Amino acid sequence: MAETTVAEVMAGLAALEDPKTREVNARHGDDHGVNLGKLRALAKRLKTQQELARQLWGTDDTAARLLAILICRPKAFERDELDVMLRAARTPKVHDWLVNYVVKKNLHSEELRLAWSADPDPVVASAGWALTTERVAKKPEGLDLAGLLDVIGAEMRDAPDRLQWAMNHCLAQIGIEHAEHRARAIDLGERLEVLKHYPTPPNCTSPFAPIWITEMVRRQHEK
Repeated sequence: MAETTVAEVMAGLAALEDPKTREVNARHGDDHGVNLGKLRALAKRLKTQQELARQLWGTDDTAARLLAILICRPKAFERDELDVMLRAARTPKVHDWLVNYVVKKNLHSEELRLAWSADPDPVVASAGWALTTERVAKKPEGLDLAGLLDVIGAEMRDAPDRLQWAMNHCLAQIGIEHAEHRARAIDLGERLEVLKHYPTPPNCTSPFAPIWITEMVRRQHEK
């Protein structure tokens, strides 16, 4: 599918549109009806096409933007370009994929992490916290983990949903990966009670930080 045009791709996405899929996605705040498995299969056929990815992103269509993320070259984006893209990524799936599949692989990720974490827009700030969680797990050197716990303790309970979820993930990751901070992380989770009653399917781990931390540490010890 080399040299595929935007019109051809949009027609292909329209053909994949399924009302039931759209209905399910709508419950999670996503406004598209394309099965993600079929979207990934389309991306695999298209392969990497950076210019096409930029054009698809420009359509402002959620399915097209998800496809753009899958066929782009993450390291080809400039810092300011990614900042603009993130602020335009208002549906949860586009936001999450952009951060996880593109920004985390980009050379400007640390600079963006610092800028976004301090942003007054809670959705933008949640991206900063997601990047911080990545560093907590993979490259914690230089991070002030105690300072992060201070901020979480002061702000997480009253944070908007997306930001609260990202901060909670960071709290859990600190407790899972860093034994010296584990007791404090669990204590913070117990005190704040964020996501304590979140409905969790059978055989899934609760996002409530004390349970999440305890379960993941148990699994690590069993390996």
